Amino acid sequence: MNIWQILLIILAVLVALGVVLYFLGKKMQAKMDQQQSLINQHKMVASILVIDKKKTKITNSNLPKTVIDQFPKWYHFRKLPLVKAKIGPQITTFICDEKVFKNLPTKKVVKVEVAGLYIVSIKSIKK
Repeated sequence: MNIWQILLIILAVLVALGVVLYFLGKKMQAKMDQQQSLINQHKMVASILVIDKKKTKITNSNLPKTVIDQFPKWYHFRKLPLVKAKIGPQITTFICDEKVFKNLPTKKVVKVEVAGLYIVSIKSIKK
């Protein structure tokens, strides 16, 4: 085989891979936009007392089994930012956005936007 034939085969494989990744990216972006609009429809402001925050695997959290079963299988091996907080009289474990997790203080009352068990953003921090 000629070196040019080998280079053409490698180029064809790279172009095919690029096309596949492009369409997968568009599909994932559409899915992410749909999920973000769903979160924006259901978010509400709540005042919570942050007890503890840590990054742990989803299987080691205190989330309900139905919530854990809805996560993709590859999320079971990944560490997620989880926040244990008191909202009203009950203590609940929330999943948190990475940016919010870094700015969330512990042992303080915080007003946050919550969509189900997901903390979307911080509104204000009470001293």
